[in-house]
Amino acid sequence: MSCGGILCEEALRSLNCYLADPNSKLVRDISNVIKKYGSPSEINERACEARKLPNLLQRLGRINSPYLKDLEWLIEQKEKRAFVSISEFRAKVLGEKASSMQFDESTAVTLEISALQYFPWFISEAKRAIEKRELMPGRFIRVRNMKEQEHDNGDIMAVAAAAQIAGASWVETLDTKGTDGSNIHLGGPQTLTGYFTGVGQPNDHPVQWVDEYLYYATNYGIREVLNINPGSVLAGLILYRLGVDIKFKISVFMGTDNLYYLFIIFALAKTLAREDGSTALSGINVSNSVNAKTLLAMAQMRRDLGLEDKVRIEHHITEAYKSIVIQPYCRRDDLFLAVEHGIPNISAKHEGGDPEDEVKLDHPSDILDYFRAKAEVEEAGDLKKLEQNYIYKHIALNRTAEELTKRGFSFLAATGLHSR
Repeated sequence: MSCGGILCEEALRSLNCYLADPNSKLVRDISNVIKKYGSPSEINERACEARKLPNLLQRLGRINSPYLKDLEWLIEQKEKRAFVSISEFRAKVLGEKASSMQFDESTAVTLEISALQYFPWFISEAKRAIEKRELMPGRFIRVRNMKEQEHDNGDIMAVAAAAQIAGASWVETLDTKGTDGSNIHLGGPQTLTGYFTGVGQPNDHPVQWVDEYLYYATNYGIREVLNINPGSVLAGLILYRLGVDIKFKISVFMGTDNLYYLFIIFALAKTLAREDGSTALSGINVSNSVNAKTLLAMAQMRRDLGLEDKVRIEHHITEAYKSIVIQPYCRRDDLFLAVEHGIPNISAKHEGGDPEDEVKLDHPSDILDYFRAKAEVEEAGDLKKLEQNYIYKHIALNRTAEELTKRGFSFLAATGLHSR
């Protein structure tokens, strides 16, 4: 790739000098938050200890969490190899010809599900996966209120433990965002046009977001979180550059829908990478409006900038049936085209059931359910309905795995549960 002269070196130097200046407000404010929790190395060590499975299980035991026995059951099933193996799954889909087919693991698609709101859903999903010989996701996204899950029998720790047992990655969504009441544009129908401004991180929220992240990192070992605003994206990149091992993925709510916007994100990640080239940015969940042509161009840009193995392309295959996209919405063909072109490090995100299944439900999946308190959901008698919505996402995810298999493509499910 030719390094032409479109970028002004003097401008880059001045930007670097600004960020390197200890009096720069952007860096100074974040550095002051870090000091509340210790040095970056101390923060990383505390987070690592909090994340260790034995420590999570011990803490759940100390609070007499009912989730501990579920985790012990999960560990037992893992040790018994109760879950379907990859070869068994392929044989179920392809029959005898599965043994003679070659699957390219370099383009394996990560099977991603959203949102795992409550820990018991993980166990329900696991029991179904064993019974039906289905796959568990390789990546879980959560959008539940952090404080609520923290005080719900240790839900936050139970999910962290379950994901590690399963050999899957998981992402939390911090509470510091415009929906906490700080964005005056967001309300009911009377402020509908205000949503065009985005959920946002108004005023001091990017710094508060860093503070909240460090709290959950040091107390529960949470490493990867969702990011919805360019300001907190920059804050996360600065935090990583200062030595804290944060990882974040960019949410679909940020509306990343064209190559010019993508270049801004990639350029920020590249500019604020560490000396070893690593970055806090783990993935970009592009807009639902992005077409296959843009996905392919995005992959090429990512490769050209040396970020192919660092930043995952996360694309919605299905979406919540209500309150977010025009239905029917199913984008498996985009995924197949991407894999046919040899694009690695991509995930297939399932945020709804397949439209033909959703339309039959009394309570189709609704993105607004993410923002309901558990007490309100229980009072309305909707908890089982929301769990059913989650299981239909699981079904859609397995359908994607089946279709990938039929085409000779590989996938990444929960590596700790599904042996080769």
